Amino acid sequence: MPAKTALIYSNDFSRFSYGDDHPFKIQRFILARELMGMLGLTELPGACIHDCPRADEASLLTFHSPDYLQRLREFSDSDEPRADFRYGLGDLDNPVFKGFYDWAVLGVGGTMEAARLVTEEGYDIAFTMAGGWHHAHRSKASGFSYLNDAVVAINTLVAKGLRVAYLDIDAHHGDGVQEAFYDTDQVLTVSIHESGIYFFPGTGFEDEIGRGQGRGYSVNVPLVAHTDDALFMKAFDEVAYPLIAAYNPDVLVTQLGVDTFRTDPLTRLEITTHSYTYILRKLKALKIPWVAVGGGGYNMINVARGWTLAWGIMNGVELPPKLPAQFVDMIAPMGHPNRMLLDAMHWAEEDDRNRALDAVERSIAAIRETVFPVIIGNYAAAAGE
Repeated sequence: MPAKTALIYSNDFSRFSYGDDHPFKIQRFILARELMGMLGLTELPGACIHDCPRADEASLLTFHSPDYLQRLREFSDSDEPRADFRYGLGDLDNPVFKGFYDWAVLGVGGTMEAARLVTEEGYDIAFTMAGGWHHAHRSKASGFSYLNDAVVAINTLVAKGLRVAYLDIDAHHGDGVQEAFYDTDQVLTVSIHESGIYFFPGTGFEDEIGRGQGRGYSVNVPLVAHTDDALFMKAFDEVAYPLIAAYNPDVLVTQLGVDTFRTDPLTRLEITTHSYTYILRKLKALKIPWVAVGGGGYNMINVARGWTLAWGIMNGVELPPKLPAQFVDMIAPMGHPNRMLLDAMHWAEEDDRNRALDAVERSIAAIRETVFPVIIGNYAAAAGE
């Protein structure tokens, strides 16, 4: 039986802009939706497209502070340039533009709707491209993120008594999500990302494993520059997959940023669609109710390709290796010469790869020592009783 799936999308996305010079381009959602349509992925049996509702304030207050929300609304309504660095607003990363609060609320609403669909409406998978704002803190914008959609949506799941595993494969550490659930065993957070030693947000090291009741439930695999497909799959296979399988959550939430790709302008990893799709197929095989959100990606064609491939895998559709000619013609005037939907597996240069391999093996060894006894030990034992 094909999976029952939902794609969350809104035509309102095109109403917003972070600015012409900002690396985050909302146009990427529109390109992804266009590519999905050209490949026949928007008219699949068992798949529905749902509008993106706006989150209500009561839900936002399960994580964000009232004073922060008030400042967001105030600045969003203003016709004048505003800044308040105490709340992270108005700097280069987090610009204040007309309606930015509406934009942020739309993103949270989409992720909440995805969570509702898999827990109340019998959907196997729900994917909202405009989610994944994993850097937003309780009272501060950070890393292009104003409101933390994953945290708010996961809070609704935990309030129902559900246990959640959150996997983040964005190039940046999911610091805001980790922070929210650092002291609970109801949410397992796993982040595979570029190392914070030299990279934003400067967190996400192996020794960040949670505290109190949550000790062992925060997991981080920091990757060094030039980590390639094989090493990315190794990190997933030897850390994320066994931990998620042992924890056996009621709901799986994944952040599917594609700024890991080797042609992304802001990162130094060397991932391609090869390892990205490998991970997605293994996640689907777990058959856990699955909420998928977007995330980073600053090459718009990578975003369109990556999330189209993700939606194809969620629906069990094998896609051709090449982009449709119509899409190639559409992106050519934008300066994008891409013709391939699928990439060949990529290997980094030998010296770079050896350094990256040493780093990932050290991380895996540390996690096996500190986290595996908690998750694999406790939950594997419980499953065997």
